[in-house]
Amino acid sequence: MDAVRRYDILDTPPDGAFDRVAAMAARLFKVPVASVTIVDEDRIWFKAAHGLEGVSEIGREPGLCGSAILADETLVIPDTFTDPVAFNNGLVTGPMAVRFYAAAPIITGDGHRLGTVNILDTKPRLITEDDTATLADLAAIVLDELEMRLAALNALRTEQERRIEQEEARQRAERDKSAIEAFASTLQRTLLPPALPVVPGLELACHYATASPQNVGGDFYDVFPLGGKRWAFFLGDVCGKGPEAAALTSLTRYTLRAAALIDPDPDVVLTSLNTALLLDPAVGTRFCTAVFGVLEPHEDEGFTITVATGGHPPAYHLRGQGAVEAVQPKGGMLIGALAGAHFASHSIHLAPGEGLLLYTDGLTEARTLGGEMIGDEGLTRFLAARTGPVSAATVIGDTVDLIDAMPHGAGDDVALLALSVPLADAAASLTATATAHTIAPAGETPERRP
Repeated sequence: MDAVRRYDILDTPPDGAFDRVAAMAARLFKVPVASVTIVDEDRIWFKAAHGLEGVSEIGREPGLCGSAILADETLVIPDTFTDPVAFNNGLVTGPMAVRFYAAAPIITGDGHRLGTVNILDTKPRLITEDDTATLADLAAIVLDELEMRLAALNALRTEQERRIEQEEARQRAERDKSAIEAFASTLQRTLLPPALPVVPGLELACHYATASPQNVGGDFYDVFPLGGKRWAFFLGDVCGKGPEAAALTSLTRYTLRAAALIDPDPDVVLTSLNTALLLDPAVGTRFCTAVFGVLEPHEDEGFTITVATGGHPPAYHLRGQGAVEAVQPKGGMLIGALAGAHFASHSIHLAPGEGLLLYTDGLTEARTLGGEMIGDEGLTRFLAARTGPVSAATVIGDTVDLIDAMPHGAGDDVALLALSVPLADAAASLTATATAHTIAPAGETPERRP
């Protein structure tokens, strides 16, 4: 019975291959009825039948099929009336009045008998040994067909299982991806200020986009008070991405804040950060670049800004009407790479109608349709093409539009921070900081809030 279940053949629809075997048996032996049967626990089920209408199964009473299944050889009953078992079978005593019966068992390779190939006649007859061999060959053909059908079923089941496993794996991957993205986004937000502060007489705006939603970016920025109407700001980029970069970013941000409260001189602050990174064994060979600045009200109007850089791209002093100057003190080395690293600072006057743009190299490394990077020259041309008074929010918005216009976006993390001093009429209505603080994967346009 286990072997029968293995072939999954019971109660299946008609099959041309088995029907042809039954028809061939009837034609070869010139009998009115031939069939292919499978024996179940309490019935004999007809998989194919020739000359037998309206009968799909019979009981397992002994005499004919019920007896044939018990033998390994072909069973031949020349005259059922004279057979001590068959004479009382329903097919013999009933309307069919079977007088001749022969059946070859369908035997599996491991010796299990599944059913029989049968020939029946309504008159007694004899068959030769060649005939019984032919009947056995037909039973072997049925087994071959069953084996091929089983192989096809198994292949189909395997394919279905594979597809189910693939779908489950895909769903798991999607869930894992969503979880990783949620974790990365949450972690990223802990490394950035939740909002830029309100600095009287100054407009601030920022933008942040990660290259991949699965990785925590290494770019960072912040603006915070120093007391006495002085404010500090910084923007930078740590080496690498992922958890290690996040740890270095966290250490860098808090070291810069702490060092600035002790001595806000930008050169001293970057030197303190360099020492802290070299002393922390968890940092290893990682390093970072940064721009650190201090701003305080100018004696006339606007702000005096003193900045120091450590291996970072230059900031841009936007003076309005297309006037652009790079702000990059000479001598600023990578932070966390060498114990003797030195840094230099430079001061500018940020007058009304002027601004300062800080950025990470994801901006200048964005590639045009021709495959060329924007580069410092391209960014300078872009900023010089802007006319009119400078607004931090507008500068950030225009720069993000420049990135979005690239075929593949930035291709790397991008952090932008802009400061501007409104003109007198604009300053009168300036009551809050303009903040465009977003975290978005490359290729998507982040929401920007004025």
